[in-house]
Amino acid sequence: MDASHRDSLRAWPPERPLAHYDGAHHDLLVHAGLVPQWHAQQAAQLAGEVESALRHDPRALLSAMYGDEPDRWEESLSVEDRLRFIINVLTRVRVCTAQGRVDLRQKGSPEDSRAPWMPWYKVKDRASAAVRVIFGHWSTLGLHRGDGVLCLDTGCVWGGALTAVNLDDPDSPPVAVQARRNSSVR
Repeated sequence: MDASHRDSLRAWPPERPLAHYDGAHHDLLVHAGLVPQWHAQQAAQLAGEVESALRHDPRALLSAMYGDEPDRWEESLSVEDRLRFIINVLTRVRVCTAQGRVDLRQKGSPEDSRAPWMPWYKVKDRASAAVRVIFGHWSTLGLHRGDGVLCLDTGCVWGGALTAVNLDDPDSPPVAVQARRNSSVR
């Protein structure tokens, strides 16, 4: 916060989308994932609610966004709970139930989840199955192509690689750049 360009740094996040939907290519880009009840356009619309709240009153949104509740989506959620749930799903979710209940504490590999919990993208008949969902946030999953998703998190923040793919050519090999360890970052 002492940087000479701090004002431009603070102005940048509210101008970034929380989700990006490309209907022409049938791609949805999110940080973490979705609940099975949300289709791609709905997820982008819900992300827009958060983006609007962040631009309108960032202090109010940021002061109320932390917490693991509610743990399931309902249209009738209060505005505060609604925004918190949207943020949690788009930025933190890894596992959920078929009914869309989320557990934000589970951080292990997909194989570590036990019934009724499963990776969000494995839920049968999830509403977003018609698009490719591109996400990260799950370094123990690593690069994953399949199940209608593309996970690109290969643990760069933990000293792993930063991975990129050509989204226009799904068969192209990924490009990985190994992260350099910075001993001053913990």
